[in-house]
Amino acid sequence: MRIEADLTLCQGHAQCEEAAPEVFEVDDEGYVRVLDTDPPDALRDKVAQAIRQCPVAALKLTQSQPA
Repeated sequence: MRIEADLTLCQGHAQCEEAAPEVFEVDDEGYVRVLDTDPPDALRDKVAQAIRQCPVAALKLTQSQPA
């Protein structure tokens, strides 16, 4: 899985950070920062929850590209 954040949509609600602090944080400017764009499968449920909780749909999950 790969996470993409659209910073033009992000409003810094920090719902993603609450759901998956290992993967997301909101910076001092009020924008999401993805700490791990390709997190392990063990975090899939937390990441999916974080994406669902984003009130402005600034996050999306895509397939990882093979190396």
